[in-house]
Amino acid sequence: MEAQIETNELLDRLPPHLQQYIKPQNYEQYTPVNQAVWRYVMRKNVDYLSKVAHESYLEGLRKTGISIDEIPSMYGMNRILKEIGWAAVAVDGFIPPNAFMEFQAYKVLVIASDIRQLENIEYTPAPDIIHEGAGHAPIIASPDYAEYLRRFGEVGAKAISSAHDIEMYEAVRELSILKEAEGTSQERVDAAEARVQMLQEKKVHPSEISLIRNLHWWTVEYGLVGTVKQPKIYGAGLLSSIGESAWCMKEGVKKIPYSIDAAYQDFDITKPQPQLYVTPDFAYLQEVLEEFANTMAVRKGGWRGLKKLIESKQLGTIELSTGLQVSGRFTRMIQNEDNEVVYFETEGETALSYREKEVIGHGVSRHGNGFRSPLGKLKGINLAIENMGPRDLQAYNFYDGKPIGFEFESGITVEGLNVTGMRNLGGKLMLIQFTNCTVTYKNEVLFNPEMGDFDMAVGKEIVSAFAGAADYLSFDLVNHVSSSETVRVVLSEKEGSLNELYKEVRQVREKSPLSPPLLDSSPKLVEQLHSLFKKLRENHPEDWLLPLEIYELTRFDEVLNYLIELKERKPKVSHLINDGIALIEKQTKNQPH
Repeated sequence: MEAQIETNELLDRLPPHLQQYIKPQNYEQYTPVNQAVWRYVMRKNVDYLSKVAHESYLEGLRKTGISIDEIPSMYGMNRILKEIGWAAVAVDGFIPPNAFMEFQAYKVLVIASDIRQLENIEYTPAPDIIHEGAGHAPIIASPDYAEYLRRFGEVGAKAISSAHDIEMYEAVRELSILKEAEGTSQERVDAAEARVQMLQEKKVHPSEISLIRNLHWWTVEYGLVGTVKQPKIYGAGLLSSIGESAWCMKEGVKKIPYSIDAAYQDFDITKPQPQLYVTPDFAYLQEVLEEFANTMAVRKGGWRGLKKLIESKQLGTIELSTGLQVSGRFTRMIQNEDNEVVYFETEGETALSYREKEVIGHGVSRHGNGFRSPLGKLKGINLAIENMGPRDLQAYNFYDGKPIGFEFESGITVEGLNVTGMRNLGGKLMLIQFTNCTVTYKNEVLFNPEMGDFDMAVGKEIVSAFAGAADYLSFDLVNHVSSSETVRVVLSEKEGSLNELYKEVRQVREKSPLSPPLLDSSPKLVEQLHSLFKKLRENHPEDWLLPLEIYELTRFDEVLNYLIELKERKPKVSHLINDGIALIEKQTKNQPH
């Protein structure tokens, strides 16, 4: 492996609309307290998860270069992830679900670079580097699981969202940021929680993105693998939560065999989960994913798919039976008595593509004011327009440069000067251009000559409908501005002095030539730690994590007694102190004598 590798070619292949979410990690912003939080969680997790996590977890920690002692850098992770065909990027907290999925399709892990505060050490609703780096990254060392994650991203990126989903995404993002930001008033948190609660309780028909997000939650985030009686953890939400990884194994948490039913089980991001799903193996995850994909508009198309796009009010694409793809914001459709789509409209910038590449001359510069077209077969003619060869067209009076009028089975009529047609690679006619054209339906004029040239899409039916553009280069998609940004903490003078103590203890541990305790081996370092402990006790009596770190290095009875006193004063963290002491005692037993 080349030591000088600074990037990963997978990142160079990311399209601009995904690159806009990437942020610098700003490693120097991690405080000594942040590093101690990472170390505590990782030591606790590795100790416990070695018994209950899927076998690929510990191996994955090694393969992905994730250290127990310090927060990983994107530089280091990308050097090693490259070896297993993946990459990682830092982002600012939550990003839109479709973008998150598309990153996965490119085999890029999205890592929120912030880290939870000490008071949220067991669990945080906000994505953070413990959740992403210590949860998601190690498990992709399993090839079966890594392929599931990639395929999930590919399918999920096509899922159609609703206007409600966008509102919900922003509300959850705002709540998670406020909960993690120091100095946030309780009133603001309460208001954000009330907004999320209100949106959660709002009765809406579930969109594709909300259903596939449920599957993602119950597998990638909170999945178990094995048997209902003896499951192992593989979900990142469990792997990264020292509270929930133990909680989930209790009998009070219902274990359910994984199936497509999980798509219809909602979740509450702010609470421990009352039930979890168990897949027999990672290969079965792919089966359920394909079963779900078969229900999506990307595979079913038709009026239901177009209706989803209209209701989403977002950029989306339909593909016709000729392969012509129309990308834009869909606003209208007309259906016949059999519910088949016989006409559709977009509003604003629209582009036409074929096989995910924009058709030359049919981008947003030509179709800046929307696109509209009838669909279906012509009245009284059994042969579909798309299947007509040059002689067939002449037989039905389609001559380039000649006026023509015709009627669809739906009753839509087109009258204008036929300019030319465009065929796909298979020879099917997929686009016909007219000038001086009028399109009518019943008593309504759908298109008139004042609107310019009329480009008529050719196709019997809509075979696919999905979120986003067919060719992402057709649109300026680098326009993401979230309504809320992660709050950067400014340390108070007291917090700064506490962080300085954490830093000094860390430096002692790094200088130590031998395994702790240091009682006999390094008297100068012991003296320094004793002085640091005295300052801690006098100036920061509420802190519980640094006394643990000092006890690990010294085994002072004085520090142990102080920790016992802290447990009585701070009952909410007494179990965390107990776990820390137990880890230290276990470490002592395992050291060679």
